[in-house]
Amino acid sequence: MSSFTSPTTRAGRREWIALAVLMIPVLLVSVDNTVLSFALPEISRSLRPGGNQLMWIVDIYALMLAGLLIAMGSLGDRIGRRRLLVVGAVGFGGASALAAFSSSAEMLIAGRALLGFFGATLMPSTLSLIRNIFEDARDRRTAIAAWASMFSGGAVLGPVVGGYLLEHFWWGSVFLLNVPMIIVFVPLALATIPESRDPRPGPFDPISIGLSLVAMVPLVFAIKHGASHGLDDTTLASLALGIVAGWLFVRRQQRSSSPMLDLTLFRNPVFSGALAANALSLMALAGFLFFGAQLLQLVLGLSPLESALVLVPGSVATMVAGFAAVRVVEHIPPRTLVPMSFVLSASGYALAAFTGHPTVVSVMVAFTVLGIGIGLAETITNDLILSSVPPAKAGAASAISETAYEIGAVLGTAVLGSVLTATFRSNLTIPSAAGYGENENAFETLGSTMQFAEKLGDPVRGWIEASAASAFDLGVQFTAGAAIFVALGAALVSRRTLRRG
Repeated sequence: MSSFTSPTTRAGRREWIALAVLMIPVLLVSVDNTVLSFALPEISRSLRPGGNQLMWIVDIYALMLAGLLIAMGSLGDRIGRRRLLVVGAVGFGGASALAAFSSSAEMLIAGRALLGFFGATLMPSTLSLIRNIFEDARDRRTAIAAWASMFSGGAVLGPVVGGYLLEHFWWGSVFLLNVPMIIVFVPLALATIPESRDPRPGPFDPISIGLSLVAMVPLVFAIKHGASHGLDDTTLASLALGIVAGWLFVRRQQRSSSPMLDLTLFRNPVFSGALAANALSLMALAGFLFFGAQLLQLVLGLSPLESALVLVPGSVATMVAGFAAVRVVEHIPPRTLVPMSFVLSASGYALAAFTGHPTVVSVMVAFTVLGIGIGLAETITNDLILSSVPPAKAGAASAISETAYEIGAVLGTAVLGSVLTATFRSNLTIPSAAGYGENENAFETLGSTMQFAEKLGDPVRGWIEASAASAFDLGVQFTAGAAIFVALGAALVSRRTLRRG
């Protein structure tokens, strides 16, 4: 592993204060990824969106985020990472207010799109600033552990905060929460965070930015759409558009004397291997959260807030493991520690797959075990990604790392979610009295099946609910089993590529 940092310059008080300030936008973006889910029923009643509009309310944020991360990371290298972070934070606050006070579904979709746009300016900027603020290897790992902990902790905190706000305020409060945090963040950022940029930036390349957006958004959309509708014309057209735009983007970067994305970064096996391992780990984690939330609420009968609280111990374990990795890696090299972490994650999925009928305790323990593995791995792999590139390229490297996260999360929901759905449908038994032929669409998911069963009387209702719970249990076992292979795949990739780490 090549290094571009000096191990002698230790961080002082100013650097650690800057890190604390940087945690605010990390928390904002992370919470915003998950806080919306509990507000959807109230949004549906208030704005009455159609089915497609509701899908876009949910998906447009991730699509914009994934499509613009690389472009914004490169832009930060050129114009200044702190400048982009502050501008993005102000825009994020404005978009949050727009979303909070939306009076129509179209207005909320526009607000969510703007949140994704400005969110793409925040995450690469935070990680690349950490790369340039912390020169000492241990300090940098500690800072990255804080970044990863805040990111994963925010994802679990989102449902908790969302559940509390929705019990006391209207649905717009889940967005309006961002505004006071940004009002606090902007002056603190200007006062404490040093500016950094690429000292020799190339010219601004709007064509490359456009091609990266046209490549990423259709590809992510194709994965999401294909998971629920199969390989229809929309999926194939989106996939083709993304592939063609991606090919054109790569060709332009190869021919440019000052490329927006330095493709030579991928020649470093440590860089590429850490990226692949991150994507695979997030893929498995997203799959777990996809079935875990439904299992806790629809099968085990917990409220949304109670379900979120079940996952809190795992989130805390992830944070603790992230900070522990800073010390552990001094005794166990990354080429050994990272694969071991993914094997530990695989054992967490094994607990979910092979414990028989799941309980609240078994879900909590499984998520805690896999969280420890992911916490250890995330700190080390992100440090490897950043330390294997020059500081001037930190923005681009951070953006690529974030893009790998987004793609992994989308693949987890799409691929592992498809395993769950297919297993559920094939093992669901519906009595003829329920009129399956006339209501086939009502039995596509566990949620829709339970909702349809509520309209029926006993004993038909009891039969359907029992069959749905049994079929979903089996689906969880198959999905967790598939996640085991994904986690072991991440272990194998990291073992083969991090040999010099």
